[in-house]
Amino acid sequence: MEEKRKWKLSDIWELLRNGISAIVTGNLLLRLNAGKYFVHIAYTFLLFWILIFESLVAENALSKVEKNNARIKEMEIIYADRTFEVASMSRRSEVQKRLAAMGSSVQEPDAQAITIE
Repeated sequence: MEEKRKWKLSDIWELLRNGISAIVTGNLLLRLNAGKYFVHIAYTFLLFWILIFESLVAENALSKVEKNNARIKEMEIIYADRTFEVASMSRRSEVQKRLAAMGSSVQEPDAQAITIE
């Protein structure tokens, strides 16, 4: 009957040393007998590449959306400020003050207009 061998720390060191030497010499895939699964491995790497690329594209699109939302909020603030400015300029008292500052003799009428029948 065959006796089962227990693992030791030296076995882990031996496994790491063999793995590193296989990577350096280029025999890792041959030692793992992965030649028949090469198409599957290549397909998996292609899927991972597509996944990473799509996440980068989505992140880029979301960053553009955030920048545009910030610009829209800034423009809304500017629009509200300009609307207030225009509304304040169209008041009668402001119009009279500006006309007086420009030296115009136009003033608000003292009496109502006379209608001719």
